[in-house]
Amino acid sequence: MRIITLLSICLITLTSNAQKPSTTAKTSQKPKLVVGIVVDQMRWDYVNKFKPFFKSKNGFLHFVNEGASCDNTLIPYVPTVTACGHTCVYTGSVPALHGIAGNMWYDNVKQRQVYCVEDASVQTVGSTNNAAGQMSPVNVWTSTIGDELKLATNFKSKVIGVSLKDRGAIIPAGHAADAAYWYDTKSGNFISSTYYAPSLPSWLTKYNSEHHVDSLYKKGWNLSLANSVYENNCDGDENVYEATPFGKEAKHFPYDLSAFIGKDYSKVASTPHGNNLVIDIAKQALINEKLGADSITDLLAVSFSSPDYIGHSFGPNSWETLDGYVKLDEILADFFSFLDKQVGKDNYTVFLTADHAVANIPAFAKKHNLPGDNYDDGAIKNDIVACLNANNLNPKLVSFVGEYNIYFNHPLMDSLHISNESLTSIVTNYLEKKSQVLQVVESRKAAIAPLPQFARERIINGYNSQRGGDLVLVAKSGVVDGFPTGTSHGVLYNYDAHIPFLLVGNGIKHGAINTPTYMTDIAPTISTLLGIQMPSGSIGKPVLEVLK
Repeated sequence: MRIITLLSICLITLTSNAQKPSTTAKTSQKPKLVVGIVVDQMRWDYVNKFKPFFKSKNGFLHFVNEGASCDNTLIPYVPTVTACGHTCVYTGSVPALHGIAGNMWYDNVKQRQVYCVEDASVQTVGSTNNAAGQMSPVNVWTSTIGDELKLATNFKSKVIGVSLKDRGAIIPAGHAADAAYWYDTKSGNFISSTYYAPSLPSWLTKYNSEHHVDSLYKKGWNLSLANSVYENNCDGDENVYEATPFGKEAKHFPYDLSAFIGKDYSKVASTPHGNNLVIDIAKQALINEKLGADSITDLLAVSFSSPDYIGHSFGPNSWETLDGYVKLDEILADFFSFLDKQVGKDNYTVFLTADHAVANIPAFAKKHNLPGDNYDDGAIKNDIVACLNANNLNPKLVSFVGEYNIYFNHPLMDSLHISNESLTSIVTNYLEKKSQVLQVVESRKAAIAPLPQFARERIINGYNSQRGGDLVLVAKSGVVDGFPTGTSHGVLYNYDAHIPFLLVGNGIKHGAINTPTYMTDIAPTISTLLGIQMPSGSIGKPVLEVLK
C-alpha cells in the first residue's frame, strides 16, 4: 500500500510539472542576430587602461559589466597581421590550414606576389576604380562561421561583412555571404564586387551619393576630453617619431581636415571618423536587409579599421590612440542602443576581438630604456642581396621578403645547381649576426628549432608549403618591421599576440575567464552557441565557461 501511495505522488508531481509553462524556452532560443566586431590593432589591455575615460557604461564596459571577458586570449601563429587575424577569428583555423599566409605573400605555385583577397575574375561594383573591387574570399581554403550558418539553415540566414578594408569585410563574411562592403579611398564610396551581386543595393547607392566623408572632414579631429587627461596618461602630443598622415605640418591636436574635402578620401581612415562611416553602413545594412528580423539567425561582421591606421602612425601611447578609443566607445554605446531598439535586447549576441595588437614605437621604447629597434622587409632584402653578392651568388636567388618570411627562387636554384641546404646556411649565418635577429628558422624544420615550444608552434601554425617562405626570421623583442616613424605588428611576442575576446547578449554568462584561450577558440565558441558545425579547418575549442 505504501508503494502504491508513493507511486501516486510521483505521478501527480510529474503531471503537475508537465502542465507548467516552460521557464527556459525563452533563454534557450538562439539569437536572431550575431554581430562579430573586430577592432583592428586593439591590444588586450586597452579596456582596462582606458576604462576611467570612457563616458558611457554601455560601450566597452557593457561587455565587462554584463558580458564575459576572456582575459588571456592569444594568437597561436605568426605573422600576426590583419588578413590572418580576420581569417582565424571566423574560421577557428591557422594559416597552415586556412591558407591566408599574410596580407601579401609570394605564391610558390603561381610564382608571383599575391594579395590576400585579390580575384581577377570579378569586377568592381560601385566605383570606376576597378582595382579596388576585384576582390573576393576565393583565397581562403576553409569555411567560416557564416558559411556554416548558411549550411545549417539551408542558406536562409543572411551574412554581411562591413569594413574600411577589403580584407576586413570579405574574409569575415565568408564564401557564401550575401554581401561584403568596403571603402574605396579614391571615390569615397563603399563598394563591393560582382562576386556578391551585379550592383549595389539602392540604400548603399543613396548613402554614397550623400558624400558623408566631406561632412566628417568639416568637423576636423578635436579631443573628446580635457588636455590634462592626455598629458597625464599619454606620451607627448607631438613627437618626432610619430608619423604625419595629415601633412608634415599637422603634428598635433586639433587636426584641421578641411583641405581634404572633395580631394583626398583616404585621410579619413586615419581618424576616428572612419569608424563612424563603418557603423553607418552596418546600421543601414541591418535595417534594409532586415537582419535579425525573424527566427533564423543572421550574422553581421563589422571590422573597425581606423584604430589600425591611427596606431601605425601615432603608436599605442599617443593622444590619438586614447582619443580614438574614447570616441569608439561612444559609437559602441550608441550601437548597442540601436540593436536594442531594432532587434530586441534579448535577441542578439555580440562578440568583440582584435585581429592583432601592436608594438611600442621603437624610439619611444628606447626613450624609456626598453628594447626597441627597426628591421623592415626592405632592409632584410638589401642585407640578403649584399650577402649573396659577397658569396658570388645571384641576388635573385631570393624572390621575396614579406612579414619576416624569406622566399627562395627555387627554379633559379635548380638551374644553378644550388641546394636548399647551402643557400639556407649562407643566408642564416649572415642574418643571425644582425643585432635585431634572434634566430632564423627553416620553415619545414620549425618543429626542431632551438626555440621554446610556443614559438615553434606559432611558426608551424603559420606555414603552408604553397604560400609560406623557406625561412622565418624571428626578430628580438621590440624589433618592429616598420619605418623610422610610427610602429607596426606581426611577431609572436605578447605585445602583438595578446588580444581581447569579449562577449555579451543572448546565451552569454557574465564573468571573467583568466585561463588561457586562443584566437582559434572564438569560432568554435560562436558555433557552439548557435548549435552549428564548427568551420571545416577549426582547431580551437569552445570556451564553455562563457556560455549559459
